[in-house]
Amino acid sequence: MISVTELRSGTVFEEDEMYFQVISYEHIKMGRGSGTVKVKVKNLQTNANIEKTFTTGAKVQQAELNRKNVQYLYNDKSGCHLMNMTTFEQMVVPISQIASIKKFLKEDMDVTLLTIEDKTVAVEIPKLCDYKIAQTGGSARGNTVGASYKDAVLENGLTVKVPLFIKTNEIIRVDTRSGDYVERAK
Repeated sequence: MISVTELRSGTVFEEDEMYFQVISYEHIKMGRGSGTVKVKVKNLQTNANIEKTFTTGAKVQQAELNRKNVQYLYNDKSGCHLMNMTTFEQMVVPISQIASIKKFLKEDMDVTLLTIEDKTVAVEIPKLCDYKIAQTGGSARGNTVGASYKDAVLENGLTVKVPLFIKTNEIIRVDTRSGDYVERAK
């Protein structure tokens, strides 16, 4: 058992036979009385993001989480195919467990497989990933009063807004938490 004041981003805990991963943490203390802890969590079984509130003295059961570095291969009807790079063992994860990150996956991408008691509960991808621009429109001359953006289609089919100076075949960095352009890759 761990105190709710020790919950931080990335911590996984168990409650009512469900596993939750902490996204954000906030401790609130108002005037007299005990404080409260608000955490935004992701339910690892349903991929739903919810908020939970605890009193300061509460405790939760910490989950024994195993992390395996694997490589994404491809998707098909049976699920998402991954490969352990040390044993070359291949595994299939249901599409429902990668629904929120599916659009960011690309062939040969290194991802992290989260398991509890040999049962896959989630797949994590890096926070920043590099993608090659497959197609982008031209920039409109003189349209530079404010920050100007145009649509760009990436190598994996994802569409993001990029600055006007970005051209086709350039490699850009994308934040996988929000799907936003960050910078040109170096």
